[in-house]
This record gives sequence, C-alpha cells and structure tokens, in this order.
Amino acid sequence: MNDDPMTCGRTTDVVSTHSVCGAPCWVSLTSRDLEATEEFYRAVLGWEWRSAKLGDRFRIALADGAPVAGIAAVASMWQMAVAWTPYFAVHSADQAVSRVQERGGTAAVGPISFPPGRAALLADRDGATFGIWEGDLFTDWETWRKAAPAFIRLHTRDAFDAAIFYGEVLDWASELPGCCEVRYEANEVVLRSHGEVVARIESGALEAAPDPTIRPHWQIHFRVADVAACARAAEAHGGSVLRESATEAILRDADGAQFTVTSRQER
Repeated sequence: MNDDPMTCGRTTDVVSTHSVCGAPCWVSLTSRDLEATEEFYRAVLGWEWRSAKLGDRFRIALADGAPVAGIAAVASMWQMAVAWTPYFAVHSADQAVSRVQERGGTAAVGPISFPPGRAALLADRDGATFGIWEGDLFTDWETWRKAAPAFIRLHTRDAFDAAIFYGEVLDWASELPGCCEVRYEANEVVLRSHGEVVARIESGALEAAPDPTIRPHWQIHFRVADVAACARAAEAHGGSVLRESATEAILRDADGAQFTVTSRQER
C-alpha cells in the first residue's frame, strides 16, 4: 500500500477487512511528480489534498472532505509503473499472496506492514496489477464505497478464468462472512458486496499488445457530474482523452496513468 488511507477520518466505527471479504477497499495512484499530479486531479475531478503519514511524497485525495484515493510520487524512485491500482480486502495477506503465486500470478511487493494492517502489490496470471489489504479500514469507508470510485472493471482475455483466479485468491462466493457475490450478467462477471456493484470483469484483450489500453488491466471509474467537462479539463492540463461518450470518458493524466470518469447515473 503506498499511502495510509486506513488512518483517515474519525476514530470510531472502524470497519475491518473481515467484514467485506474480497471487496475493493481502496485505490491508489503511483506517479512521478506529486505537485503536477495534485494540480491535474484538482482541475479534472475537483479533489483537495491532505498529507499522509508515510512522508512528503504521499498524499490523500479528498472529495467533499471524504477520502477518495491515495497518491504516491515514487514511480521513478522505486522504478514502478505510473498507474492506478485497486486494493482488495482480505482476511490474511500472507494467505492471499501464497494463493496468487500458486495460481501463476506474481507477488511484486510484500506483504509489508502499514499499521493498522498489511498490504501487498500483486499481478494476476495475465499481468493485471492489483493490491490487497488486511486490517482496519478508515472510518468513512462506507462513504467511499458508495461515492468514489463508482466501481472498478477488469479488462482481460477470459472473464471466466479471471473470475476463478480472483475468486480463489479473494474468497469470492465462499462461506466466509461478508464475502462478495459473483454473477454473470450481460456478458460480464459482476461482483457485488452487500448488494452494491463493486467490480466488473469483461473479456476482450485477446492480443498481448504493448498498448496499455488493451492489455489486461484494472480500470478505475470515478463518478462525476459532467463527463465532457472532465475530458476538456484533462486536455487543458496536459492529459488526453482516449475515448469519450455522453456517459463515460477514458482519460490519461499528464503522467500517463489511465482512468475513467463515469456519469453519476451509471454503475
């Protein structure tokens, strides 16, 4: 984990990863230039910023005062890709990492301790990067889940194969309390946590092309009031628009990280 979201907010009503097993619980951006990243997302998404306990290279993004995402300007220093990464709640970080490796995935970082929990950065067997978190979640996590991001979507070669991989790693559709439900709907695998759609998996990246827009990857979707305004702001601040419709736009920030803005009515 490259920030400290689990210590945000107040100190009561703490939610644990044990109660939302396998659900997305945070999103984080690895960037090169912290100041430029702050400026871009302030202009495009209206975010404000506060410091993080891990140091001056880290920030927590806030929307209407609530934590939205973490930013870490460590891509150059740690030789990491500039990218958005979703983190999933797990009962045991050690167990999740072992399961990933046993099933042909990769453990890039961790598990490492970030009190009050532990995190790891992983990749599935098709190379899509994701993280895991074991421990307490920040107090406003329920607000985060319902507001931003709207959901995450895995673009991969075989949605069924991916669902089996993640299901076995993250205990989806298991007997554990709070586990996520998995359904096949409208040619997609849909993940729900406590009735809310929190992730989708779709097939389509049939070639291992170098273009990151079609390689297997997790795409972060943020809800916005005006998709077109966000797209124009991205272009005006050094980013680009990869695809745009009335309800959704795939954007690339000034540092090269890809994300999606989605109409508030879409889910």
